Amino acid sequence: MIVQYQGEQNGIPATFTLRIIGNNLSKSSSNYQIDLLVDSKPLPIFTSLIHQSLSNCLKEVYLFRKHNNIKFNASSEKVAPKLVPYDLVLFNYNKYALFAS
Repeated sequence: MIVQYQGEQNGIPATFTLRIIGNNLSKSSSNYQIDLLVDSKPLPIFTSLIHQSLSNCLKEVYLFRKHNNIKFNASSEKVAPKLVPYDLVLFNYNKYALFAS
């Protein structure tokens, strides 16, 4: 799943891309990997490469954004058309973690 936001880093406009990779290991557990790119360049954001929930991934992105003065414009969200519908539902349910105060 790929989600893009317009925003800024240290006052400079940029396009941010979240690349979310869900790996369903079994019916009872999933693992997620998430990459954050600024203008197609990856940012080293994670303390761990694999998270047990999408919520934990998004919380880590939020903390990285807050620490590095990155702002997303929530109204500029664009979701890539090729995705699993369940991933979109799960992302929308956990999206609050990206924009927590």
